[in-house]
Amino acid sequence: MQKNTVSFTPLAEIPLYVARLQASFRVGKTRSLEWRIQQLKQVKNMLQENEPAFTTALCLDLKKSPQEAWLSEIGFVISDVDHTLQHIHKWCQPRKVSTPLFAQPAKSYSLAEPLGTVLIIGAWNYPVQLVLAPLIAAIAAGNCAVIKPSEVAEHTASLLAELLPHYLDMACFQLISGAVEETTELLKQAFDHIFYTGGERVAKVIMRAAAEHLTPVTLELGGKSPCIVDRQTNLDVTASRIVWSKWMNAGQTCVAPDYILVEESFASELIQAIKLKIEAFYGQSPESSPDYGRIINLHHFDRLVGYLEKENVVYGGQLNRQTKYLSPTIVLAEKNQSSIMQEEIFGPILLIQTLKVRHDAIAVVNSKPKPLALYLYTNDPAFEDEVLQQTSSGSVGINDGMLFMANPNLPFGGVGKSGMGCYHGQTGFNTFSHIKTVMKRKFLFDVALRYPPFSRFKLSILKKLL
Repeated sequence: MQKNTVSFTPLAEIPLYVARLQASFRVGKTRSLEWRIQQLKQVKNMLQENEPAFTTALCLDLKKSPQEAWLSEIGFVISDVDHTLQHIHKWCQPRKVSTPLFAQPAKSYSLAEPLGTVLIIGAWNYPVQLVLAPLIAAIAAGNCAVIKPSEVAEHTASLLAELLPHYLDMACFQLISGAVEETTELLKQAFDHIFYTGGERVAKVIMRAAAEHLTPVTLELGGKSPCIVDRQTNLDVTASRIVWSKWMNAGQTCVAPDYILVEESFASELIQAIKLKIEAFYGQSPESSPDYGRIINLHHFDRLVGYLEKENVVYGGQLNRQTKYLSPTIVLAEKNQSSIMQEEIFGPILLIQTLKVRHDAIAVVNSKPKPLALYLYTNDPAFEDEVLQQTSSGSVGINDGMLFMANPNLPFGGVGKSGMGCYHGQTGFNTFSHIKTVMKRKFLFDVALRYPPFSRFKLSILKKLL
């Protein structure tokens, strides 16, 4: 395995980099639409011209297959650029609204203006997508950006550090390499927005630091995303989609189904169907499959193995610490007492919890913090409506898993402990913009009703107009 040869950014240089970007923003370097379009095209060029290098880095970090690397990382970001280029002219146009009678003659509209210099802190599980997708939104909105990729995915972080200066206008962008110390120094700086993808513990640190500068934040976190499976479903397709969404990236996905809720009378059929699909996708020995990933590091590997102690493992559980391999694993819990139910799994372990009746699933979901995603497999419209109306989550996938992520017209973000704020498509553009309101009036017809001295007559007229 290749070694990371990129040095961490010297702490003393971080404030200087931020100041340089702030100076670039003040002189208006990022405001022109032409500049934004050119930078967006350069992000796409970087990915296309270096696709083999990105595929290799993702394989070294997470053993992602070329197809998975393209689907969830490289191609995902290229598609995001294309969508942004297609719509950016419209997003930047004034957004006209009506003007009430009492303010006539006038016109009212809002303008999207860039926030300034923003900080993007990426995550290791999708180290290309979760750095570049928010960067695309920041560029489209006209911002300067400091980019902090996760040092845990060291090969991808090193590649980004090497390539970005050859493609982007480095008067307006800066990649910071490092870990806790470097991130801590970054958080001491005054940014106009902080965008973070990761876990709850670090999110609290970021919010505390942001509060010192009254900096707004977008937090894309995670949580235990439930998957409710009704017996009224297409079992074969359901099993395929659960296995695809759960074991992509070896389960290291913030919106992967974390646990399944199913009636106990239907559980054995579902488990059998899932087993068959695992073997159809990854073979009898997933360790030999070129399409099955690995755990990012030994810290997370040991954490996941620890979850399996004293649990009822009904499938899988094979492991190889040397290669950080943990097979697709199913744990059956007949009651809500499994220790795995207490934290987000973030790995290739699927917990199945059985219920007496399907309606009990709603109570289980509502007994936990609001998840980033909720999945429901059913052919019953009444049950579908019941789940939608009685639960809260960042996103909902009905009869499929994670596919909503591929629709740029759908905002993506959490609620409660699973995050705050959204991005993707125009929502991401808005996140990195200030929507400035404007009312323009003429000097004609300056009615004196609003000016003192006041009278009952003026008041009676105002009540009719307002």
